[in-house]
Amino acid sequence: MRILCLNCGSSSVKYRLFDWDKQLPLATGGVERVTVGGSFIVHEANGRPKLTVNRECPDHRMAIQLVMDTLTHADYGVIPDTKSIAAVGHRVVHGGEKFAKSVCIDAAALDAFRKISDLAPLHNPPNIMGIEAAQALMPNIPHVAIMDTAWHQTMPPQAYIYALPYAWYEKYGVRRYGFHGTSFLYNAKRAAVLLGKDPFHCNLAICHIGNGASINAVQNGLSYDTSMGMTPLEGLVMGTRAGDHDPAIDLYVMAKENLTPKDMDAVLNRKSGVLGVTGRFTDRRDVEEAAAQGDARAALAMQIESYRIKKYIGAYAAAVGGLDAVVFTAGVGEMSDQIRALATQGLERLGIRIDPEKNRMTHTRNAECDITGAGSQTKVFVIPTDEERVFIEDVAAISAGTYDVHTRFTYQFQSPDYRNTMRDEAFAQELRKKPELARVACHPARVKV
Repeated sequence: MRILCLNCGSSSVKYRLFDWDKQLPLATGGVERVTVGGSFIVHEANGRPKLTVNRECPDHRMAIQLVMDTLTHADYGVIPDTKSIAAVGHRVVHGGEKFAKSVCIDAAALDAFRKISDLAPLHNPPNIMGIEAAQALMPNIPHVAIMDTAWHQTMPPQAYIYALPYAWYEKYGVRRYGFHGTSFLYNAKRAAVLLGKDPFHCNLAICHIGNGASINAVQNGLSYDTSMGMTPLEGLVMGTRAGDHDPAIDLYVMAKENLTPKDMDAVLNRKSGVLGVTGRFTDRRDVEEAAAQGDARAALAMQIESYRIKKYIGAYAAAVGGLDAVVFTAGVGEMSDQIRALATQGLERLGIRIDPEKNRMTHTRNAECDITGAGSQTKVFVIPTDEERVFIEDVAAISAGTYDVHTRFTYQFQSPDYRNTMRDEAFAQELRKKPELARVACHPARVKV
């Protein structure tokens, strides 16, 4: 059984093809600059060099057709034809209150996603376009929606209801929904494995830090609170999003500069965050390099971002009654030791300490690492996220009729013996260049160097 995972953004289509029977990833990649001109695909298959092919994709159907053509190509493809694909899993950012788990996509599900598109105008429309395009190209197989919001449906009302007119919630669905749910689900289950505990006996603060960023408070294995809100704008400082701030500022500046709501939405989502503070950067590697060279605003952006993370960790430790672990994940969380160090600095009174040397050497997206410091009452892990693995297992279980909400379903990656073969191979390569990584990897003995 071969499962295709698709993640359609406004101008991109990311994919992974997985052989479920052999438990083997076959290919991964993405099409960039969809609809905007100059489109190209970057394709990686097991044991082969990375491939780039240029082809214009004016819409998502053409982009997904390019994915299909690449996967089935006589020279660099990995399957003979599209009939080899048994099911497709699609990322849907916003599922509203209707969905607490992944579902087969039918007309009713698509209609539900359309109705709440105004809650995620940057995400749901391209997600829907991708689904429709894939269904047109592969009409006779199951298509499954995996929603970022589903994981957070266990939040209690005091966490998701805003102190706004209650009628807004009743009429318009104004509430906290939260996002990055598949990443949080994966990390919550893997953190439990590393702790050697039942996942429903774990309290966690999971920090998904990337260009988009949010923190999840997990109490007894369930999402209890999260920093993103009705939309992905609330919460942490992000690459281009403002995160938490006084909303009266928006009204004040709109009046001063004669901005429309659409104008202000663009400022808050695309011109704020790290970009807003530095004036030129969104990539944290660029920010760190500029700060090291004396750029005061780059250094300030790092301090602001890390301080916001630290406040949320402390607040969530209080909210769930103490933490078993703090987890850093996603691009920045996995690769920036400086952000991790600044975000945990001063949390010693909460029983959270990192080992500075272990933290400095932890730069890998291929191994789970323990950077806990001596005397820390709380574990601190760096766990490479794997949202596609959640997609794959949900699709396989739905196809087999064994799937259920995560409180009544056990994922394969919850096993202490679970391995990601592609990551193991990549980590073995890393160890040859940086053998010190073996000191922080949670399962170094399982990697053959």
